[in-house]
Amino acid sequence: MKFIVSSTYLLKQLQVLGGVINSSNTLPILDNFLFELNNSKLTVSASDLETTMSSTIDVESDSEGSIAVPAKLLLDTLKTFPEQPLTFIVEDNNTIEISSNHGKYALAYANGEEFPKAVELDNPSATTISGDILATAISKTIFAAGNDDLRPVMSGVFFQFSTESLTFVATDAHKLVKYTRSDVSASETAEFIMPKKPLNLLKGILLGSEDDVVIEYNDSNAKFVFDNSVLICRLIDGKYPNYEAVIPKENPNKLTIARTQFLNSVRRVSIFSNKTTHQIRLKIAGAELNISAEDIDYSNKAEERLTCDYQGDDMQIGFNSRFLTEMLNNLSSDDVQLEMSLPNRAGILTPIDGLDEGENVTMLVMPVMLNN
Repeated sequence: MKFIVSSTYLLKQLQVLGGVINSSNTLPILDNFLFELNNSKLTVSASDLETTMSSTIDVESDSEGSIAVPAKLLLDTLKTFPEQPLTFIVEDNNTIEISSNHGKYALAYANGEEFPKAVELDNPSATTISGDILATAISKTIFAAGNDDLRPVMSGVFFQFSTESLTFVATDAHKLVKYTRSDVSASETAEFIMPKKPLNLLKGILLGSEDDVVIEYNDSNAKFVFDNSVLICRLIDGKYPNYEAVIPKENPNKLTIARTQFLNSVRRVSIFSNKTTHQIRLKIAGAELNISAEDIDYSNKAEERLTCDYQGDDMQIGFNSRFLTEMLNNLSSDDVQLEMSLPNRAGILTPIDGLDEGENVTMLVMPVMLNN
């Protein structure tokens, strides 16, 4: 087995795949990349048993074979090369030899047969979506997903496909984000929960991409096919909570404000808030928004006044500043609207501008009890 490939091209592909490999694996074979050569096509795969990703690379070769190569050793070596052709030759003594312009490097390889096979999806449903739209949907929602191992369903992003639209939801019970695209639809209704790790990989690869992604899914797995890559992952098992039930329908109090001004103000004031609750107080009356925070233990306090556009009753409501900051950071609009009903009901944050046709974002943040 022998092939020739460009060093930077190979490195670029392997760095993406390297994101799949865990730092500590129970199976030693998972510390390797699987190289499967079929004449001029080299398919490289990486897996952590839950997620498997493979890319097909063009190489110069007329041989076939499959071997497992130590991932870290190979990546560390490739990072040091300037752009040049590298020749890989599998030797008889169970090593693979890499020849560059200036030297030779031998790595011990394992048998490719030991590498776990990727799951085949039985009669899956399929939907096609543009890579950039998928990446945007992931980055708009994933930050709101939980980290609680006891509630695994909330540690992923809920994909809800219908014949009218695609909806992506993430929540950790304190904040919730619902991202909808009515300009893309599926051929049939389906819903599944995607874990964070494969989503972060997809987000990194697809942001700004104009390629289409074909998503295939059944009850237990999902498969994403794009460009020259395939990612297959196991879905999170369980039923997603009824998120529609927690979104308050009647919100008579509406606050409209410039996003960056609001964000910077919340950031500044929150420095003076209690370090465990991160609580800030919003006091709204007329066209004035008063943002304050206090840390009684250290006698720290801060207060800022902003002008805003407000319709509704005067009110005071408390929020965890970290959640508010995360949400405002994740929006790209100039102005945002915060809709509220009562100080103990969730506030709804939506962007007023900067959305594409058919794009809709609703963010929900739970209030914290104010101690007057």
